[in-house]
Amino acid sequence: MVRVPLDRRIRPATRGDRARPIPTCDNAGVLLGLGSALIAAVMYGVAAILQAFAAREIPDRGLTARTAADLLRRPLLLGAIVLMLCGYGFHLLAVREVPLFLAQTGIAMSLVVTALLAVRYFGDALSRLEWGAIAAVVVGLILLSSAAGDTGTERATPALTITLFAVLAAIVVVAFFATRFDGSVAAAVLGLAGGMGYAVVAIASRLLPDFVIGDLVTSAATYALVLSGVLAFFIYSLALQRGSVTAATTALISTQTVAPTIAGVAFLGDEVRSGFWPVAILGFLLTAAAAAVLVRFEGVQDPARDVEEPVSEGTP
Repeated sequence: MVRVPLDRRIRPATRGDRARPIPTCDNAGVLLGLGSALIAAVMYGVAAILQAFAAREIPDRGLTARTAADLLRRPLLLGAIVLMLCGYGFHLLAVREVPLFLAQTGIAMSLVVTALLAVRYFGDALSRLEWGAIAAVVVGLILLSSAAGDTGTERATPALTITLFAVLAAIVVVAFFATRFDGSVAAAVLGLAGGMGYAVVAIASRLLPDFVIGDLVTSAATYALVLSGVLAFFIYSLALQRGSVTAATTALISTQTVAPTIAGVAFLGDEVRSGFWPVAILGFLLTAAAAAVLVRFEGVQDPARDVEEPVSEGTP
């Protein structure tokens, strides 16, 4: 009689076994997740251009109730909001199908879309460096896709949920003090705070329970997601009002990409394929550096607003 080792004996599945998802990293899953991230990136990129058109149709009065009311009456802005909401649907699918480091860098492709559309509709010219950055984003995504391992299956736990709300509280405190100042430093700090808010959106999206209305309504991760999204949008608007668009957006894009990447690997179970860590790091650095080069196209203000207009002769 052949004895079967204890760890290889077949045992009936328990309820706990069926409830625990099995991490997978098949090619179909990577293609679905990365494809969803790229579709979201296209929608976000087009939305940025529509938002820019809408913002340029009204006088520059800063972030006021009247400005917000004027913007909401613009069909282009309403179209941008619809595109952002639709894009988030694909973004949500991406962060649940592939590791956060791949999903978030895929979202960075929105900068490429915005840059190409800015060339077409705003007459902006791309330098050789910026064309190289577009190529670097593509190469970086290919490297990250090849390095992607199993997607984490961690869902909301009391500790993770408390951490998310603690981060949101810290964002509010930082933004409160940063709004007391003007200039590039204040814009960068607010951009960083806004980027952390969008990072919480990505992390909370991974922590959401299965898409059952009752579970979503009772999950703290749902409320963290909504609060962080609204907070990030508002803080980023304050950043654009106070200083350089480039300073604000560089901090925003960097933070919303790096923070979820670290959280995904350190706390949510995202994995890199064995032996592919150098490939993943190279791909991530390529994409991050390229995003920093292309970040000037993300702002919704005229580039001229970043530079003080000279005072004309005869002006008191």
